Amino acid sequence: MAEVMRPEKLDMSNNTSSLGSPELLHVLAVDDSIVDRKFIERLLRVSSCKVTVVDSPTRALQYLGLDGNHSSVGFEDLKINLIMTDYSMPGMTGYELMKKIKESSAFREIPVVIMSSENILPRIDRCLEEGAEDFLLKPVKLADVKRLRDSLLKADEIALKNIMHKRELQANDIYSQLKRAKI
Repeated sequence: MAEVMRPEKLDMSNNTSSLGSPELLHVLAVDDSIVDRKFIERLLRVSSCKVTVVDSPTRALQYLGLDGNHSSVGFEDLKINLIMTDYSMPGMTGYELMKKIKESSAFREIPVVIMSSENILPRIDRCLEEGAEDFLLKPVKLADVKRLRDSLLKADEIALKNIMHKRELQANDIYSQLKRAKI
C-alpha cells in the first residue's frame, strides 16, 4: 500500500516568484530622447532592475510582439514586469502605447507607468483612468523608481502567497480523497 503523505509534509514551496528578487525585475523603458532614456535606464539599474530600452512606441510593440510580426525575443522567454513610457513621442503617444498594451491578452496585466515633463492634469487623469499604474513627472527621481519596484515586489509576494494557499487547499483535497479511497 502506498504511503499517503499529509499535505504539510509535501514540498509545496516553489519559492521562485515571478520576480524572485529585486534584480530580476525587468522593466521596458520607452523614450524617444536619448538623454531621458539613459537617465531612466541608470535609475532602474541603480535600483537593481534589469532594463530594456527602446526609442519609440513602435519599437516597444515590436519587442513585445504586438506589431503583427514576431517579437525580437522568444515570446515564451519574454518576462516584463513593468513598462515605463514617455508620454510625448513622435508617431504615437505613451498613452496610445499603453492602450495597445492593455488591449493585448498577453500583456494587459503588466503595469504601465507614463512619464512626462508636462504637468497637464487632464492628461494625467486620463492616463490614470485608462489603466496607467502611475504618472511620473520628469525628471524621474530615484525614490519614484524604488517606490514602484517595492510596490511590484509586494504585489508579487501577495500573488505568490495566494497561489501557495490554493496549492495547499488542493493538496488537502487530494489527501482527503486518497484517505477516503484508502490508497
